[in-house]
Amino acid sequence: MSVFSLAHLSDLHLGPLPPGAARRHFALKRTIGAFNWRLKRHRLHSMAVASAIAADIVEAAPDHVALTGDIVNVAAHDEFTAAAAWLEGFGDPEWISFVPGNHDTYVRMDWKHGLAHLARYMLGDMNVTLAQSSPQILTPFPYVRLRRNVALIGVSTAVPQPLHRAAGLLGGTQLESLAFLLSDLRERGYARIVMIHHPPLPGLAKPRKALVDAPALREVLENHGAELVLHGHNHEHMLNTLASRFGQVHVLGVPSASLLLSDHHPPAAWNLYRIQRQGGKWLIQVSVRSFDPFTRQVVPSTEFALSS
Repeated sequence: MSVFSLAHLSDLHLGPLPPGAARRHFALKRTIGAFNWRLKRHRLHSMAVASAIAADIVEAAPDHVALTGDIVNVAAHDEFTAAAAWLEGFGDPEWISFVPGNHDTYVRMDWKHGLAHLARYMLGDMNVTLAQSSPQILTPFPYVRLRRNVALIGVSTAVPQPLHRAAGLLGGTQLESLAFLLSDLRERGYARIVMIHHPPLPGLAKPRKALVDAPALREVLENHGAELVLHGHNHEHMLNTLASRFGQVHVLGVPSASLLLSDHHPPAAWNLYRIQRQGGKWLIQVSVRSFDPFTRQVVPSTEFALSS
């Protein structure tokens, strides 16, 4: 059977912040976030590291790339034009699927000034009858991209949050639609890969940063199954497994793809998944590649196998 290869990276937090980012379009949360960036976060997140991770992915030449949110920092208007330019240099929208994170909807703002610049990376090629949009995100979610025998399902948990909160929310429409899609795509023989920013299960993030409707999403996954659920948000290597009616659901998170050095989180990394159907099961070989801050190279970290 043919092998489908998928790269997963997240939480690029591309810098530097544009000059005057917080002043030109004032919002209190954006101003506080910009101050936090200048105080410490600019020393943690490196454009050079992000570029090294991207170059390593390009060299590996996977069939597709999943980018699970937080490409910007405080949702300043100019951040989105810079992020769009960076993504264009990374790869074609047909090759990269993006779902937004909480930093991408850091404050309320018009679509045209924000995520509209990344719209081509959030469009599906399958008709999804039940989907939702918002003033922040006009492309409908969930979206589905079909690539050979793999279905990439993008959901959005990105909603503006009050000060000091970074929680996420799917909402009833996305949950109902996801349940239908997981069932339909399983019956059609696809490996189902769910892309989400926030960790999808209860207890995987602090309450102020967690997915509000994680219990409801867990129920959907238990009832309908999925081969992989890919997330970011926590800036950690994460692997959790959930038993469903249709086999094991493997939930994987990755560190920030731009992190240089931190006392609290591992350096930048990305995961490569090699997915194939064998003996009536989906087999997934996972290769983790990490940035070495001392050699400034992206190197192999670990490998392991998963099965549905």
